[in-house]
Amino acid sequence: MEDFESVREKAKSLYESKKEIYCPYFQTKIILNSDGFNHLQYKPNRAPRNIKVQTLKLMLLKKALEIIPKCGTLQEHRVQMEKYGKSQQNGFHKMKQVQYWGFHAILENKKYKIKIIIKQIGDGNKIFWSVMPYDQRLYAQGIAED
Repeated sequence: MEDFESVREKAKSLYESKKEIYCPYFQTKIILNSDGFNHLQYKPNRAPRNIKVQTLKLMLLKKALEIIPKCGTLQEHRVQMEKYGKSQQNGFHKMKQVQYWGFHAILENKKYKIKIIIKQIGDGNKIFWSVMPYDQRLYAQGIAED
């Protein structure tokens, strides 16, 4: 496995070289902003992810960016209300509807599966949010034989 800084720099360079990618499922462009790249390295509470997890996500980024222009079938969709912006003086947060879409892709001779997440806050742009291994065993032959 390559060292973390090398993987991070390659992924950052690749990510910054593209500002947007057309996605046929949405028939629009997916924006590649700093929020998505940041999410690969940090948890929602802004704590850094484990170095192994960060490295894996950053290494999968290239595949994710190759797959987005081919996404035609949606596997997951979630809509929820989330806090938005800083808290007000009274301690309350503004809330917005946030949508997440998950696209699955099978890689490397049907042995590995990844999940690509696209996010939209309110009626804003759809942005690249994450990529991760999809933890599900794929059978090379019949299930009864395994």
